[in-house]
Amino acid sequence: MRKIFFPLATTVFTVVSISPIQSLAQEKTLTIGTNNWAENVAVANLWKLVLDDHGYDVELSAVGKSALYAGMAANDIDLSLEIWLPHTDKEYLAPYKDTLEVHDAWYDKTGLGLVVPSYVDIDTIPELAEQAEVFEYQGSPTILGIDPGSAIAGMTDDAIETYDLPLDQVNSSEPAMMSALDSAYKSEEPIVVTLWNPHWAFADYDLKYLEDPENIYGDGDTIYWFSRQGFSADDPWLTAVLDAWHMSDQSLGTLMSEIESQGDPVAGARTWLEENRGQVDEWLAAGEEAG
Repeated sequence: MRKIFFPLATTVFTVVSISPIQSLAQEKTLTIGTNNWAENVAVANLWKLVLDDHGYDVELSAVGKSALYAGMAANDIDLSLEIWLPHTDKEYLAPYKDTLEVHDAWYDKTGLGLVVPSYVDIDTIPELAEQAEVFEYQGSPTILGIDPGSAIAGMTDDAIETYDLPLDQVNSSEPAMMSALDSAYKSEEPIVVTLWNPHWAFADYDLKYLEDPENIYGDGDTIYWFSRQGFSADDPWLTAVLDAWHMSDQSLGTLMSEIESQGDPVAGARTWLEENRGQVDEWLAAGEEAG
């Protein structure tokens, strides 16, 4: 079955209460900067539902990476739920490190690199150079990537140069890349894509990272949430709640899978919330304790 891809939801939805804990938040507007990565779609819609139910009017604002950081520094965006450090997003943060607040981590042990289906008979990036002609896409040896401004696109350009790969990187969107992967996988055709975890693809397909002996893609990152300067002082309740938030591979994987299976980020996130009230209540309790 072909995957259904969807944009971030921006409509305000009314939902039933998910927690007996009474929020300390008053009626507030909140702009959350987002991107179209699968895990970001998932957690952004999760928190929109939670916060809509606790006195917030939440707008999800989909912007490019550079615009996200600039907008937050200009106080046009209050917070964003995903910054990968110390490697992937360091260049985006660098100009604003003194004007943005990086808060607590919510996901550990990320991965990033070149990925092929497990049926492909290579295991390393140097082997990719030796068998480049196998990975033809629209007539030429190709690595399929996502947005050209993304960090992983820049790392892949570095990998092509470092390993002297006779392949070109073709950039589009994550949904377009995943559609091509889905089509190749169903036909058991060779394909190489830029990918990362957490991502629902590793649950739906049997994939493997190509070993990266030159460590172009780094040793993995931790995912934090971050905000405009002064946000923690302006909203200590939400700061405490988000600092308490943590998701394992299993919890995040089930959230993303629910969204994928329903083809709707709001419906999938709502189902996950109904089934994980206890976990959400633990996060919310931290806000009550913060007073």
